[in-house]
Amino acid sequence: MGTSTIAGVVRATCSAIWMRLKASVLPHPTRQQWLDIAQGFLERAQFPNCIGALDGKHIRVKKPPNSGSQYYNYKQFFSVVLLALADTNYRFIIVDIGSYGSTADARIFRASRMGRWLQSNQLDVPQPANLPGSTGPPAPYVVVGDEGFALSSQLMRPFPRRGLDAKRRTFNYRLSRARRFVECAFGIFTHKWRVFLSPIQLAPQNVNVVIKACVVLHNYVRTYEATPDEDAQVESLPSGSDTIQLGRSGLAGLRVRELFADYFLSPIGSFPSHQ
Repeated sequence: MGTSTIAGVVRATCSAIWMRLKASVLPHPTRQQWLDIAQGFLERAQFPNCIGALDGKHIRVKKPPNSGSQYYNYKQFFSVVLLALADTNYRFIIVDIGSYGSTADARIFRASRMGRWLQSNQLDVPQPANLPGSTGPPAPYVVVGDEGFALSSQLMRPFPRRGLDAKRRTFNYRLSRARRFVECAFGIFTHKWRVFLSPIQLAPQNVNVVIKACVVLHNYVRTYEATPDEDAQVESLPSGSDTIQLGRSGLAGLRVRELFADYFLSPIGSFPSHQ
């Protein structure tokens, strides 16, 4: 068969896999499912009211013709970005696929449907609730990300690394425990679908179709075929500063982050393994 014929077969097959599996393994979560995800982060990362770990992964591609530097990322290769929110079972909850590699994660998130839905409360996220054992102010349900994302009342990022006191070190440690689930999810994803270990020799629109198919296949395997022995090996897979201008959303995020930080240092919210 010719190259164009093979490309057509790959594109049609991957599109069929995405359409067939998306509704069952990548649905929009219900409020109860968000609560179940939060329970997973409480039990496995000791981070309450967390509904997902957010990060972007650069998928290597060959340089598209006449694309200039659009696909050239800060790691100095050409890529498209898979932005994903993951749970503690290393499954993807919501994904955004295909942004230029040169675009920062925070900008992709703001422009994505995921980001817009979260900011406008269109994801049926539960209302703020008291942190376990606390009688203080209710805390919103949040996602966690690294320093590349903008702080808001829906998204927690670490404190700046310089001048950390005990409270801020504790918060950063607890956040890193929660955030590692998305890093591990990407590690599993890459090593399971080995097409991602080298640049994909397809046009960007076809790369996106391949990524979509592998995302739903990843979730299918994690849901129906993952074993305890495999999960025990996951932890070994490879996976700043607040200088941005803070508007109302960022100022609200500062207050929420302080609420979590105070709780983690309190007797009811402390976790001794961070010492």
